[in-house]
Amino acid sequence: MDFNLAQVHEAVSAAVPDRECIVWRDRRLTYAEVTERTRRLANHLLASGIAVTAERAELDGHQSGQPHLACYLHNGNEFIEAMLAAYKARFAPFNVNYRYVAEELRYLLNDSGARAIVYHSAFADRLAEVLPDLPQLEVLLQVDDGTGAALLPGAVWYEEALAAASAERPAVDWSPDDLYILYTGGTTGMPKGVLWRQADIYVGAMGGRDLSTGEEWASLDAIVAAAANGGARLLPAPPFMHGAGHWLAFNAMSSGNTIVLQDDTVRLDPADVWRTVAREQVNILLIVGDAFGRPLVDELERAASAGEAYDTSSLLMIVSGGAPLNSPLKDRLLAQLPTAMVMDAVGASETGSQMSHVSAAGQSASTGTFTPGPGAAIVSDDLSQRLDAGHEEIGWLAQTGRVPLGYLGDAEKTARTFPVIDGVRYSVPGDRARLTAEGIIELYGRDSVTINTGGEKVFAQEVEQALAHHPDVYDVVVAGRPSERWGQEVVAVVQLREGATADEAALLDEAAKHVARYKLPKAFVFVPDIVRSPAGKADYRWAKEQAQAS
Repeated sequence: MDFNLAQVHEAVSAAVPDRECIVWRDRRLTYAEVTERTRRLANHLLASGIAVTAERAELDGHQSGQPHLACYLHNGNEFIEAMLAAYKARFAPFNVNYRYVAEELRYLLNDSGARAIVYHSAFADRLAEVLPDLPQLEVLLQVDDGTGAALLPGAVWYEEALAAASAERPAVDWSPDDLYILYTGGTTGMPKGVLWRQADIYVGAMGGRDLSTGEEWASLDAIVAAAANGGARLLPAPPFMHGAGHWLAFNAMSSGNTIVLQDDTVRLDPADVWRTVAREQVNILLIVGDAFGRPLVDELERAASAGEAYDTSSLLMIVSGGAPLNSPLKDRLLAQLPTAMVMDAVGASETGSQMSHVSAAGQSASTGTFTPGPGAAIVSDDLSQRLDAGHEEIGWLAQTGRVPLGYLGDAEKTARTFPVIDGVRYSVPGDRARLTAEGIIELYGRDSVTINTGGEKVFAQEVEQALAHHPDVYDVVVAGRPSERWGQEVVAVVQLREGATADEAALLDEAAKHVARYKLPKAFVFVPDIVRSPAGKADYRWAKEQAQAS
């Protein structure tokens, strides 16, 4: 069966109308209230007269016939409402990185062809800079975030738009072919809009499988029956402008669970996150890699040593999506949360969820090895064949089955990333991996940040993990720089813990316990802070600049 995300939400909401859907600060919105609010917003969008121009069957994989809605927002109920409302109006929403400067924002809104935008007042000035260059952007909805920014010319206040619109179900026919769009982060190149059928991303990352069996839902009745037994409370801490955050949120809604948000969604405040976990009795906490895990465990350890331990008894699992946690950090988290598990969940904008690794207290945590999920595969370096388990070659991590249609407006990159091998269409976004004889996937990281040194390939992520074992390393990113002798050489950009005394020799000694000597850094650059995206992902362009400047 194929499903539409608006269809699923409406069905679940009808089954559990009084259950809390979104909890944030003093807002406790039930499923019925979110349904009414998203219908009103959808009807406001439809009142603009903007509509679908071509159905999926008429288009190639890199084309869209739907109007696009930009979500230029910090986390909050409005982000999820805007996405849902867009689906209910047959608009295709997409994520906007709120750290972009005006030039980057102009590029993104032009590349997407956005016809509508929902934005926080905090971003009004930046949006005003680029609006003269965006004549196609007709519908502007401004969310009052308390910053006091005036309403932009031609814009409507978000809550006023909802109040004035109809609460009736929008008069459009939803289709499983309607688009879900996710823009890539652009950390190694220009952002690209990944186009998915909603039916495919629902299964791939947004709740379309029965977790007890791993099988796709067979009927809407089965989805509703499972949701009626829901009620878990999930806190996605990362920004919704990246896939991991809103994927978990939609998983929660598709299962009749509750999305809980920490009070401060502009920056990561570890104490705020743990207070929210305790107050709302959160069961699952989503983070992204070491950039989130490190300050969170630091706060747990600080509070415990000060006799101010947080109530984390409700917490069953911490999920790290988008970036794996290093194993020493997992051990520290499990020491503070002995009844919880830690899961690394691996996926990409072009694949959905692919594989996972679970660590529990009493076990020795590891990083870099994963149990594959449905459709995960390894293909050969030349994209000519699928590699069997136990094959020695390090190939490409790939996904089959429910994969995206393509990249918006880019037929050439679509063909490269989604090749057909032996009659099967794959998604191959660029990670290197190997499938062991035991059926475990060893992940080496993005090929775009692989360092070719002395004829050998060194994967940045494995060197980062090796260095992270040293207790004085607070954060680390590895990059390559030109070398007359080696072609490229490995450089580690390191942020030491406050008061740490480790020198290069000590760091090399620790790393040598975990990786071959040819992979060890030839140089170190020590910095006061590592630059990462708001979602915690490494900024390898910045790291390369630091390496080359040293």
